[in-house]
Amino acid sequence: MRTLTPLSLREAWVALAGLSAVFLFEMLDNSILNVALPTIGRELHASTTALQWVTGAYAVVFGGLMLAFGALADRHGRRRIMLAGLALLGLASLATAFVTTAEQLIAVRVAMGVAAAMTTPGSMALAFRLFDEDGLRVRATTLITTVGLVGLAVGPTAGGFVLAVAPWQVLLLVNVPIAVLAFIGVRAGIAADDPADLHRDPVDGAGAALGTATIVLALVAPTLFVDEGAGSWIPWATSAAAAATAALFVLRERTAPHPLLDLKLVAQPLVSSGLAFKAAAGLATAGLGYLVTLQLQLDWGWPPALAAAGLLPQVIVLVAGGAFIGPFVRRVGLDRAAWLSAAAVVAGLAVYGLLSRYGYVWVAIALVLVAAGMRVVGVVAGVNVLRGLPKHRTTIGAALVDTATEVTSGAGIAITGTILAALFTGAIATPGWTARQAGQFEEAVTVAGLTLTVVAAALVAWGISRARRAPTTETTGPRPTADLNSVPAS
Repeated sequence: MRTLTPLSLREAWVALAGLSAVFLFEMLDNSILNVALPTIGRELHASTTALQWVTGAYAVVFGGLMLAFGALADRHGRRRIMLAGLALLGLASLATAFVTTAEQLIAVRVAMGVAAAMTTPGSMALAFRLFDEDGLRVRATTLITTVGLVGLAVGPTAGGFVLAVAPWQVLLLVNVPIAVLAFIGVRAGIAADDPADLHRDPVDGAGAALGTATIVLALVAPTLFVDEGAGSWIPWATSAAAAATAALFVLRERTAPHPLLDLKLVAQPLVSSGLAFKAAAGLATAGLGYLVTLQLQLDWGWPPALAAAGLLPQVIVLVAGGAFIGPFVRRVGLDRAAWLSAAAVVAGLAVYGLLSRYGYVWVAIALVLVAAGMRVVGVVAGVNVLRGLPKHRTTIGAALVDTATEVTSGAGIAITGTILAALFTGAIATPGWTARQAGQFEEAVTVAGLTLTVVAAALVAWGISRARRAPTTETTGPRPTADLNSVPAS
């Protein structure tokens, strides 16, 4: 066990390798799986709704439980919770080899979502406590987040090429060695938490349960409207239950002596604006990735390897874009960078919704715009959230940023999947569509793309209006420009 504070990144390479693997799993997971959705649908005979929940279940569980596990980690040890989560991740990923139905795969994805919620909130906190010197903390965080973003960027392309030579299960089995590497690195490179550094306040169990229930019910309701029909009482009851649990959650957090989430902090202008920008980017990235994957393979008939190559514009922008974020923000300023990059996300969605049916070039333009905007928004959102929080609450700020991403990623998939299920007749993974089905899919792509555009635009507008209300006294002080590239952009 490490007992001395490392004086360089090289001295802490074991721990950094483990924490980088944790972040790699978070960013790689859904991105590498999206390209396999058509193959999974055919082999497991999955319905459109089931295919939607193969990815959506992970995001719902991850987003719903992250704050709860963050609170537990602050009280019982970040390292302890992370190691338990990594063990669960390895076992759940290994179970993929035995999956034979869509329902079994969804159950595996739920377990992986729980594991992600146990590991992600503590990754940045553990990286921070590795070092005493701020410069090393910045460099360590930059290294970890860069590894994760590379995973996000190359995931679809790598997944497509893997599918050309191996079964789709390999895409999830790859998490097993990642989990093992992360476990070894964290176990050997990071000391156990000092009991004196842990919180002693009781965990807000009721708040955690209400928050998770709200997220799950809100994402299930749109699917039920399609499956059961608007004339059924089930979707209406689910929607009412979502609204009720949301109201109870807010009431609980306002009155609890030790709330899971301090709503006064979330209401701070810089915090709420940063979360709105992050939500728009998460919604756009997940929704667009889901639609493009289905369009290239199912509508246009591209094989997985060619579809993976079709996502290369996004890969190039995400990987190479990091070098331009610092100079761009320095040149135009933080506030202007926020609305310019957020506008690029909205513009990319609009291009896709209106023009993608006219050829791949428009799909490529949409991918580039959304990827470029998301790359900058991720940094701006993180900076705004951390600037708007007291210094001793930056850990919960990082958890809030990741929660916003996962919840809106789930919402993006729910919106697109629900619209597809409503407008497309028959099983979407069935080869050899009729002309009518092809027309229905094009209509669904337009409706879903424009719906995402409207929602993302509303979030961006809200974020800009909130940022303009932020007084200078709210911030915790100016941050060095070098910190801009160190903020998690997941």
